[in-house]
Amino acid sequence: MNLSELIYDWNAVQTAQPQPAQPVLLNDETLRDGLQSPSVRDPSIDQKIEILHLMEAVGIQSLNLGLPGAGPRALEHVEGLAREIVARRFRIRANCAARTHERDIRPVADIVQRTGLNVMAATFIGSSPLRRYTEGWTDDFLLQTTEKALHYAGSLGLEVMYVTEDTSRCDPQMVKRLYSTAINCGARAIVICDTAGHATPMGAFALVRFVMEEVVKPSGEAIRVDWHGHCDRGLATANSFAALLAGANCVHASALGIGERVGNTQMDQMLVNLKLMGVAPWAEQDLTHLKDYCQAVSRATGVAIPRNYPVVGDDAFRTATGVHASAVIKAFKKDDVELANAVYSGVPAQLFGLEQLIDIGPMSGKSNVLFWLERHGIPASEEVVERIFLRAKASDHTLSDEEVLQCVPGERKAN
Repeated sequence: MNLSELIYDWNAVQTAQPQPAQPVLLNDETLRDGLQSPSVRDPSIDQKIEILHLMEAVGIQSLNLGLPGAGPRALEHVEGLAREIVARRFRIRANCAARTHERDIRPVADIVQRTGLNVMAATFIGSSPLRRYTEGWTDDFLLQTTEKALHYAGSLGLEVMYVTEDTSRCDPQMVKRLYSTAINCGARAIVICDTAGHATPMGAFALVRFVMEEVVKPSGEAIRVDWHGHCDRGLATANSFAALLAGANCVHASALGIGERVGNTQMDQMLVNLKLMGVAPWAEQDLTHLKDYCQAVSRATGVAIPRNYPVVGDDAFRTATGVHASAVIKAFKKDDVELANAVYSGVPAQLFGLEQLIDIGPMSGKSNVLFWLERHGIPASEEVVERIFLRAKASDHTLSDEEVLQCVPGERKAN
């Protein structure tokens, strides 16, 4: 049976809403903005290189190598990553964060010269009235700083990605003036930022649409528009999709959403949803290394993956509930893995190199026990099934493999 005949997909109902511009690009901020979290460890260069390899494996198109102007360690790591990209001939493209100061832009150019890798300078500056008032910045100061920085980057032969911090709380007049100035000074990528996690999906859509209509189209230039969001209101992924629907070309995100305060848009969740939506190029991308990517970032930064985290969390494809497990088991009995992965999950586990797991707990039925024993190659005598079932019903938690095996004569160690 074809699954499409068994699922009515309301997500695919055609409406008047626009579709994302395709292909959708992703820029990985794990090793820059992600490391601004106050709770993470800064990984070693070897760990960063491992993460870089996994970014390449899952098809992420670009990454921020870091902020080389931050100090010797940052500079060393950025250059090490750049050299690895060159040596391995990776497809992934690189950019570096830089304040709109010559002392931040110069190190980017130096890395380009030493490594031969084309690295885009992601120059950033605050934009909102709130920030301008706090810093005592005038409008002219922002515009002149932008012009000076971009002209300097251009004189060094750098491609420029122009980033306005706190765009989601910036007035339309300044949004238009800053981006127009940057484009006139040579920027061919602009980044709209929800730095403080202020936006809602409706706000993200309105802001990006404004930039497209009032800045990009009138410029007559081929400008890439990026969205960089944070998750303070828990809306980062939803905002990113709203930005794409409004015309953005690229989303910035980090593995597990790590980053400043409560973090950035979750890269893994962007990848999952773009694949499931059939958006190019992600519909055909192999994402079986997605969990490896997330686990490598978790190990390197010390950020634990919650058990109930989508797709890569330990419980994402695991159930001990009798009714749910019974349906999954019946699907497995039909020798149909896709059906088993779909009957109680909106995410097909096999697309990500994972599988449905049936465990035994206080909410389980005997079908859980029978299936578990079968999968572990243990004869399911009536006595053993009853012993495990009664232990599960008396428990306040899902049984571990060791606890189940304690109920099986001659079995005391988990396989």
